[in-house]
Amino acid sequence: MKSVVELDINVGQAKVAELFTDPQRNPEWMDDVERIEPVGGDLGKPGSRYRLVPKQGNLTFVARIISRELPTEAKLILDAPSISVSVTGKFIALSEVSTRLVSEEIFIFKGIFWKLRGLFARGAIRGAHRRHMESFKRFAERQA
Repeated sequence: MKSVVELDINVGQAKVAELFTDPQRNPEWMDDVERIEPVGGDLGKPGSRYRLVPKQGNLTFVARIISRELPTEAKLILDAPSISVSVTGKFIALSEVSTRLVSEEIFIFKGIFWKLRGLFARGAIRGAHRRHMESFKRFAERQA
């Protein structure tokens, strides 16, 4: 399943890319993340891994940075026992003080049970993706 969210943010491209790709800032805008725990590598750099510890529940993702081609694009994989999510963030400069964020998430459910559950939860998953990106927009605009 694929979800794409596009938002215009009133912050310059370099700053948006920097904030979006800094794992230590994730708990500041991801309302369901309690903290991150470095697992390996130079945090935030390609190849590094970190754990996203949720505030509630037990669905803990391990994130692995695939690429950082700042200020234009970043890719990472979120992996949990039941699901993997490929995340691509694209940062398109609209002006010196405005950036279009295009966030693409591709969900791969593991096992027949999770595939069925994912099929029925498509709307909720897309809604959560949009809420996260709108939360990031508010966070980025407060930082500017």
